[in-house]
Amino acid sequence: MSANLTPADQNPIMVEAVNVCKTYDNNFEALKSVNLTVKKGEVVVIIGPSGSGKSTFIRTLNRLETFDEGEIIIDGINLTDGANIDAIRREVGMVFQNFNLFPHLNVLENITLAPMKVRGLTKLDAEKQAMDLLKRVGITDKAYKYPNSLSGGQQQRVAIARALAMQPSLMLFDEPTSALDPEMVNEVLLVMKELAMSGMTMIVVTHEMGFAKEVADRIIFFDQGRIIEEGDPQLFFKNPKEDRTRAFLGQILSH
Repeated sequence: MSANLTPADQNPIMVEAVNVCKTYDNNFEALKSVNLTVKKGEVVVIIGPSGSGKSTFIRTLNRLETFDEGEIIIDGINLTDGANIDAIRREVGMVFQNFNLFPHLNVLENITLAPMKVRGLTKLDAEKQAMDLLKRVGITDKAYKYPNSLSGGQQQRVAIARALAMQPSLMLFDEPTSALDPEMVNEVLLVMKELAMSGMTMIVVTHEMGFAKEVADRIIFFDQGRIIEEGDPQLFFKNPKEDRTRAFLGQILSH
Protein backbone atom coordinates (compact mmCIF):
# COMPACT_ATOMS: atom_id res chain seq x y z
CA MET A 1 0.00 0.00 0.00
CA SER A 2 1.45 3.35 -1.00
CA ALA A 3 1.41 6.60 0.93
CA ASN A 4 1.11 8.43 -2.39
CA LEU A 5 -2.62 8.01 -2.63
CA THR A 6 -4.88 9.95 -4.94
CA PRO A 7 -5.60 13.57 -4.00
CA ALA A 8 -8.04 14.08 -1.13
CA ASP A 9 -10.88 15.26 -3.37
CA GLN A 10 -10.71 12.01 -5.35
CA ASN A 11 -10.27 9.72 -2.37
CA PRO A 12 -13.29 9.11 -0.16
CA ILE A 13 -11.18 7.45 2.53
CA MET A 14 -9.89 9.56 5.42
CA VAL A 15 -8.55 6.85 7.72
CA GLU A 16 -7.25 3.42 6.83
CA ALA A 17 -5.89 1.20 9.60
CA VAL A 18 -4.72 -2.26 8.58
CA ASN A 19 -3.80 -5.00 11.07
CA VAL A 20 -2.69 -2.53 13.73
CA CYS A 21 -1.07 -4.21 16.74
CA LYS A 22 0.26 -2.69 19.96
CA THR A 23 1.92 -4.55 22.85
CA TYR A 24 3.17 -2.84 26.00
CA ASP A 25 6.38 -3.76 27.82
CA ASN A 26 4.52 -6.03 30.23
CA ASN A 27 3.40 -8.15 27.25
CA PHE A 28 -0.11 -6.74 27.46
CA GLU A 29 -1.63 -6.77 23.97
CA ALA A 30 -3.57 -3.51 23.80
CA LEU A 31 -4.42 -3.82 20.10
CA LYS A 32 -4.75 -7.09 18.21
CA SER A 33 -4.90 -6.74 14.41
CA VAL A 34 -7.32 -3.82 14.31
CA ASN A 35 -8.74 -2.97 10.88
CA LEU A 36 -10.81 0.15 10.32
CA THR A 37 -11.64 2.37 7.36
CA VAL A 38 -13.32 5.74 7.86
CA LYS A 39 -14.67 7.78 4.96
CA LYS A 40 -14.50 11.55 4.64
CA GLY A 41 -17.42 13.19 6.44
CA GLU A 42 -18.21 10.06 8.46
CA VAL A 43 -18.83 10.17 12.20
CA VAL A 44 -17.60 6.97 13.86
CA VAL A 45 -18.23 6.36 17.56
CA ILE A 46 -16.08 3.82 19.39
CA ILE A 47 -17.50 2.21 22.53
CA GLY A 48 -16.35 -0.55 24.83
CA PRO A 49 -15.35 -1.35 28.42
CA SER A 50 -12.40 0.29 30.15
CA GLY A 51 -9.12 -1.26 29.03
CA SER A 52 -10.58 -2.51 25.75
CA GLY A 53 -8.05 -0.64 23.59
CA LYS A 54 -10.31 2.08 22.25
CA SER A 55 -8.30 5.02 23.62
CA THR A 56 -5.01 3.35 22.67
CA PHE A 57 -6.28 2.95 19.13
CA ILE A 58 -7.47 6.52 18.72
CA ARG A 59 -4.12 7.78 20.02
CA THR A 60 -2.26 5.79 17.35
CA LEU A 61 -4.07 7.87 14.72
CA ASN A 62 -1.88 10.88 15.44
CA ARG A 63 1.11 8.92 16.80
CA LEU A 64 0.57 9.85 20.42
CA GLU A 65 0.88 6.09 20.73
CA THR A 66 3.26 4.08 18.56
CA PHE A 67 2.14 0.77 17.12
CA ASP A 68 4.19 -2.37 16.56
CA GLU A 69 2.66 -3.85 13.44
CA GLY A 70 0.30 -2.84 10.69
CA GLU A 71 -0.26 0.32 8.71
CA ILE A 72 -2.13 3.57 9.26
CA ILE A 73 -2.80 6.08 6.49
CA ILE A 74 -4.67 9.32 7.23
CA ASP A 75 -5.78 11.56 4.38
CA GLY A 76 -3.02 10.11 2.21
CA ILE A 77 -0.28 10.48 4.86
CA ASN A 78 1.36 7.24 5.94
CA LEU A 79 2.09 7.07 9.68
CA THR A 80 3.67 3.66 9.69
CA ASP A 81 7.35 4.64 9.83
CA GLY A 82 6.81 7.69 12.05
CA ALA A 83 8.35 10.06 9.49
CA ASN A 84 5.21 12.12 8.95
CA ILE A 85 4.29 12.97 12.54
CA ASP A 86 4.40 16.76 12.11
CA ALA A 87 2.38 16.57 8.90
CA ILE A 88 -0.29 14.42 10.48
CA ARG A 89 -0.60 16.56 13.58
CA ARG A 90 -1.32 19.56 11.37
CA GLU A 91 -4.21 17.63 9.82
CA VAL A 92 -5.65 15.86 12.86
CA GLY A 93 -7.27 17.70 15.76
CA MET A 94 -7.61 15.93 19.10
CA VAL A 95 -9.72 16.65 22.16
CA PHE A 96 -8.82 14.80 25.35
CA GLN A 97 -10.59 13.87 28.61
CA ASN A 98 -8.58 16.52 30.41
CA PHE A 99 -8.59 19.78 28.59
CA ASN A 100 -4.80 20.31 28.39
CA LEU A 101 -5.13 24.09 28.10
CA PHE A 102 -2.13 26.25 28.94
CA PRO A 103 -3.02 27.73 32.36
CA HIS A 104 -0.76 30.78 31.92
CA LEU A 105 -2.45 31.81 28.65
CA ASN A 106 -5.93 33.26 28.33
CA VAL A 107 -8.54 31.59 26.12
CA LEU A 108 -7.73 33.67 23.05
CA GLU A 109 -3.99 33.00 23.44
CA ASN A 110 -4.61 29.26 23.87
CA ILE A 111 -6.48 29.18 20.56
CA THR A 112 -4.16 31.43 18.52
CA LEU A 113 -0.82 29.95 19.58
CA ALA A 114 -0.64 26.96 17.22
CA PRO A 115 -2.10 28.65 14.11
CA MET A 116 0.48 31.43 14.44
CA LYS A 117 3.44 29.11 15.12
CA VAL A 118 2.55 26.19 12.87
CA ARG A 119 0.25 27.58 10.18
CA GLY A 120 1.97 30.97 10.00
CA LEU A 121 -1.14 33.07 10.56
CA THR A 122 -0.71 36.70 11.55
CA LYS A 123 -1.86 37.63 15.03
CA LEU A 124 -4.77 39.58 13.53
CA ASP A 125 -5.95 36.67 11.38
CA ALA A 126 -5.45 34.15 14.18
CA GLU A 127 -7.47 36.28 16.61
CA LYS A 128 -10.28 36.78 14.09
CA GLN A 129 -10.44 33.04 13.49
CA ALA A 130 -10.35 32.38 17.25
CA MET A 131 -13.26 34.74 17.90
CA ASP A 132 -15.27 33.08 15.11
CA LEU A 133 -14.59 29.69 16.72
CA LEU A 134 -15.50 30.94 20.19
CA LYS A 135 -18.78 32.14 18.74
CA ARG A 136 -19.29 28.71 17.19
CA VAL A 137 -18.81 26.98 20.56
CA GLY A 138 -20.87 29.62 22.39
CA ILE A 139 -18.33 31.33 24.65
CA THR A 140 -17.16 34.56 22.99
CA ASP A 141 -17.48 36.30 26.37
CA LYS A 142 -14.66 34.12 27.75
CA ALA A 143 -11.96 35.20 25.26
CA TYR A 144 -9.84 37.03 27.83
CA LYS A 145 -10.46 34.71 30.77
CA TYR A 146 -7.90 32.20 32.01
CA PRO A 147 -8.68 28.45 32.04
CA ASN A 148 -8.84 28.15 35.85
CA SER A 149 -11.73 30.62 35.93
CA LEU A 150 -13.85 28.51 33.56
CA SER A 151 -16.13 25.54 34.25
CA GLY A 152 -15.11 22.13 32.94
CA GLY A 153 -17.65 22.37 30.13
CA GLN A 154 -16.34 25.78 29.10
CA GLN A 155 -12.74 24.54 29.17
CA GLN A 156 -13.65 21.60 26.96
CA ARG A 157 -15.36 23.93 24.48
CA VAL A 158 -12.19 26.02 24.40
CA ALA A 159 -10.23 22.82 23.74
CA ILE A 160 -12.52 22.03 20.80
CA ALA A 161 -12.10 25.55 19.43
CA ARG A 162 -8.33 25.25 19.81
CA ALA A 163 -8.31 21.99 17.83
CA LEU A 164 -10.52 23.50 15.12
CA ALA A 165 -8.20 26.50 14.81
CA MET A 166 -5.70 24.28 13.01
CA GLN A 167 -8.35 23.61 10.35
CA PRO A 168 -8.03 19.83 10.69
CA SER A 169 -9.38 17.36 8.18
CA LEU A 170 -10.09 14.86 10.99
CA MET A 171 -11.17 15.38 14.60
CA LEU A 172 -10.48 12.78 17.29
CA PHE A 173 -12.29 12.87 20.64
CA ASP A 174 -11.02 10.67 23.48
CA GLU A 175 -13.86 10.49 26.05
CA PRO A 176 -14.30 14.28 25.95
CA THR A 177 -17.09 14.37 28.55
CA SER A 178 -15.85 11.81 31.08
CA ALA A 179 -14.15 14.41 33.31
CA LEU A 180 -17.18 16.70 33.37
CA ASP A 181 -19.94 17.12 35.92
CA PRO A 182 -23.19 15.68 34.53
CA GLU A 183 -24.82 19.06 33.96
CA MET A 184 -21.88 20.18 31.79
CA VAL A 185 -21.87 17.14 29.53
CA ASN A 186 -24.70 18.34 27.29
CA GLU A 187 -23.11 21.68 26.43
CA VAL A 188 -20.07 19.87 25.04
CA LEU A 189 -22.15 17.25 23.21
CA LEU A 190 -24.18 20.02 21.54
CA VAL A 191 -20.98 21.50 20.11
CA MET A 192 -19.91 18.06 18.89
CA LYS A 193 -23.32 17.47 17.28
CA GLU A 194 -23.03 20.77 15.41
CA LEU A 195 -19.57 19.79 14.25
CA ALA A 196 -20.86 16.44 13.01
CA MET A 197 -23.72 18.13 11.16
CA SER A 198 -21.22 20.44 9.44
CA GLY A 199 -19.59 17.46 7.71
CA MET A 200 -16.43 17.12 9.82
CA THR A 201 -14.88 13.65 9.82
CA MET A 202 -14.94 12.55 13.46
CA ILE A 203 -13.85 9.53 15.48
CA VAL A 204 -15.24 9.68 19.00
CA VAL A 205 -14.46 7.42 21.95
CA THR A 206 -17.32 7.88 24.41
CA HIS A 207 -19.64 6.30 26.96
CA GLU A 208 -22.47 8.64 25.92
CA MET A 209 -24.84 6.17 24.25
CA GLY A 210 -27.49 8.79 23.50
CA PHE A 211 -24.95 10.81 21.53
CA ALA A 212 -23.78 7.66 19.75
CA LYS A 213 -27.33 6.77 18.69
CA GLU A 214 -28.14 10.27 17.51
CA VAL A 215 -24.96 11.38 15.76
CA ALA A 216 -22.89 8.37 14.68
CA ASP A 217 -22.94 7.01 11.15
CA ARG A 218 -21.32 3.86 12.52
CA ILE A 219 -20.69 2.30 15.94
CA ILE A 220 -17.51 0.31 16.63
CA PHE A 221 -17.44 -1.96 19.68
CA PHE A 222 -13.99 -2.72 21.10
CA ASP A 223 -13.18 -5.44 23.61
CA GLN A 224 -9.82 -6.93 24.62
CA GLY A 225 -7.94 -5.07 21.90
CA ARG A 226 -10.19 -6.13 19.04
CA ILE A 227 -13.15 -4.80 17.11
CA ILE A 228 -15.89 -7.22 18.11
CA GLU A 229 -18.73 -5.68 16.12
CA GLU A 230 -19.57 -2.62 14.06
CA GLY A 231 -22.66 -1.33 12.35
CA ASP A 232 -25.38 1.24 11.83
CA PRO A 233 -26.43 2.72 15.21
CA GLN A 234 -30.08 1.72 14.93
CA LEU A 235 -29.32 -1.90 14.11
CA PHE A 236 -26.37 -2.03 16.50
CA PHE A 237 -28.39 -1.00 19.54
CA LYS A 238 -31.61 -2.82 18.62
CA ASN A 239 -30.17 -6.09 17.39
CA PRO A 240 -26.47 -6.63 18.12
CA LYS A 241 -25.07 -9.78 16.53
CA GLU A 242 -22.44 -10.81 19.07
CA ASP A 243 -23.05 -12.18 22.57
CA ARG A 244 -20.28 -9.97 23.99
CA THR A 245 -21.91 -6.86 22.48
CA ARG A 246 -25.30 -7.81 23.93
CA ALA A 247 -23.76 -8.34 27.37
CA PHE A 248 -21.98 -4.95 27.27
CA LEU A 249 -25.05 -3.05 26.07
CA GLY A 250 -27.26 -4.83 28.58
CA GLN A 251 -24.98 -3.67 31.36
CA ILE A 252 -24.38 -0.10 30.20
CA LEU A 253 -27.93 0.69 29.07
CA SER A 254 -29.46 -0.62 32.31
CA HIS A 255 -27.78 2.16 34.34
